[in-house]
Amino acid sequence: FQYLKRFDQGCDLDTFWYEALSVEGSPAEWLQLFLLHCGVVDPSWAELHNFTWFLNIQLRDCEASVFCNPDFVQDTLNGF
Repeated sequence: FQYLKRFDQGCDLDTFWYEALSVEGSPAEWLQLFLLHCGVVDPSWAELHNFTWFLNIQLRDCEASVFCNPDFVQDTLNGF
């Protein structure tokens, strides 16, 4: 949710890191944002679950990768 919210606001995601235990938005806002970005017109709960699970894994791996660390790559991969 934290990434999708900032993405919709046009924030620079290259320097953002997930803030564990930080609560943002309401359950209605979460659902609305996930429905907007899931890519399925009328998703089932299972499809929403799979979307959030996959997105979470991808973002966690991205944060752990040295190649996605702005301090390491500096401006060589800006916006990648």
